[in-house]
Amino acid sequence: MTDANGFRPAVWLPGAHLQTAWGPLSRPRRLVAFRREVLPTPDGDELVLDHLDGARADVRAIVLHGLEGSSYSVYVQGVLRLLSERGIPATVMNYRSCAREPERLRRMIPNRTPRLYHSGETEDLGLLVAELRRRAPGTRLGAIGVSIGGNILLKWLGEHPERRDLAAGVAISAPFDLDAGGRHLERGLGPLYVGRFLRTLRAKAVEVARRHALPRERLDVAAAIRARSFREFDDAATGPLHGMRGADEYYATCSSIHYLGRITTPALCISAADDPFLPAGVLERVRATASPALELCATSIGGHAGFVSGVPWACRYWAEERAVEWLAGRLMVDD
Repeated sequence: MTDANGFRPAVWLPGAHLQTAWGPLSRPRRLVAFRREVLPTPDGDELVLDHLDGARADVRAIVLHGLEGSSYSVYVQGVLRLLSERGIPATVMNYRSCAREPERLRRMIPNRTPRLYHSGETEDLGLLVAELRRRAPGTRLGAIGVSIGGNILLKWLGEHPERRDLAAGVAISAPFDLDAGGRHLERGLGPLYVGRFLRTLRAKAVEVARRHALPRERLDVAAAIRARSFREFDDAATGPLHGMRGADEYYATCSSIHYLGRITTPALCISAADDPFLPAGVLERVRATASPALELCATSIGGHAGFVSGVPWACRYWAEERAVEWLAGRLMVDD
């Protein structure tokens, strides 16, 4: 059955969890060729950027990945291939500690400073946008963020309503409310998802504390290792490591739902009501608080960054197609 938004979910992937899991289990991670660059940051660290070249010189898309993802995440690769087909060049920003070695995708490149990244970290995005505009002032920039990449993008747009650095932005499966999402993941199959992320997050926390000899008040390693939920980990590591008192302050200041009303840049949010990472009621709050510049496209089915349609041997990923089509329409205004 086709959704009111035009999404026809694959009948052989019933339910949110199968929609969510299919892509990571079946999709290739090397669909496009990159040109890698290391961009220094003002605090003495580095951002690893992966550039996709394209025929167009007047436009560029920034792509932001999800939690513990990278430029080799399957949904990033899917978005990049669609952009490439339209001739649109793109830049993927790998968050600090998330960049993968091209030869060994399981190996992450550690950052240099005593910090990691988080769902509300917008300074690095601002640095990238400013650098791209400096290099090509006449280029129209847009952005697509997936999962926490969507949260980062929406928060940045809300923080800078007066700026027009980006012509448009798309958020796919943004968590919107980090507290509500974290609590939702403590039920049902949620701990299975959380456990997968925490395996690498705990290892990163231990390594950054060891490498920089951080005191307990900056990062409680024992509590981070014991963490079995996002709240427990964010209380022990994410919050204090990035200058916040704990999970409550982190969620209150970094959830994009608090910034949606200030957004003036055209933005599209694609979400599914059955997203296992977010209670459906949050989407109604998004509708109620969003500015007129923001369009919410909420399907009933789709899972988290899934939105799979077609048949097993010829899958299509509707949210990625819709995101690229919508963004291209706002970047290539003279076509």
